[in-house]
Amino acid sequence: MIPAASDPHGRRPARPALALAFGLVYLSWGTTYFAIKEGVKTLPPGLFGGLRIGAAGLVLLAGLAARGTSLRMPRPDFLRTWLIAVFLFVGGNGLITFAEKTVPSGVAAVLVATTPLWMALLESCHPRGEQLAARGWLGVLAGLVGVGVLWADKLGRPVDLIAEVGPLLVLGSAFAWSVGSFWQRLKPARADHLVTAAYQMFLGGGSLALLGLALGEARELGPEALTAQAVGAFFYLLVVGSLIGFVAYTWLLRHVSAALAGTYAYVNPVVALLVGRLLGGEPITLPVAGSMLVILAGVALIRTGATRRAGPRQRAARGAEHFIRGAEATPLAGKNVS
Repeated sequence: MIPAASDPHGRRPARPALALAFGLVYLSWGTTYFAIKEGVKTLPPGLFGGLRIGAAGLVLLAGLAARGTSLRMPRPDFLRTWLIAVFLFVGGNGLITFAEKTVPSGVAAVLVATTPLWMALLESCHPRGEQLAARGWLGVLAGLVGVGVLWADKLGRPVDLIAEVGPLLVLGSAFAWSVGSFWQRLKPARADHLVTAAYQMFLGGGSLALLGLALGEARELGPEALTAQAVGAFFYLLVVGSLIGFVAYTWLLRHVSAALAGTYAYVNPVVALLVGRLLGGEPITLPVAGSMLVILAGVALIRTGATRRAGPRQRAARGAEHFIRGAEATPLAGKNVS
């Protein structure tokens, strides 16, 4: 039996509807890494990531306004939402978009799977956060070992700092996403969670696009950059990653337990590795596969090793958090809303 959360109408959704929603989340967010890789082959990463995320937020805001949802938000909440969006989308999505200029999409997905590790460390350092038992700390250690396994094939070789910048950017992306997610859980905005997520995408995406302009990326937007693959990746991430995946995820949060909805964290790296192999010819090496297994084992230990849970209000804020990464939502990939 699928464990379902309370339904506002007292009904459980049909199993085919649940299966469809899970499939949409797994496939949409699991394939975003390869789509990002295709897009940044010719498009500048800051503008590529910022414009699509900002556009997704604008579409969601327009949809909410059309159905009569109030878009008002107190000024302090708006400013805090903007700062959180900078961590989530400039730091989180932005860094991974820049990183995938050199990092294979499957490897990026494996490293992003460390997000729950950073979240657990942040939680354990705060009095209002979830505290880790011994099993949880063992999970953190396992996750760090898993990251080390990814570099196992480089042991004994000269260190090329330039070549290693990409993976470090991905780890920085996971950490930035965790900071933004944790902050949002502690101080959720006093607004509808979809409104908050829409503002985060619009403001975070706009900030990332402005960063791209400041870096001179507009000079890279010539006709040769607008290939069919790049344009297709842009709209795929906009529609499938940021909108369809997010809507499916928020629907799941209303009908199943948070733990069950969060299983995407285990599935996405596997999907990303397979898609990268099948569509991009990316090799699945033994260190990459081993790293994924060890990191996901660590995530499993962390999920079962918390000794104190957050309150109901904090749990309610996790919906917007989990958005994308994808991306892609904003989880809170403790997305990456990609």
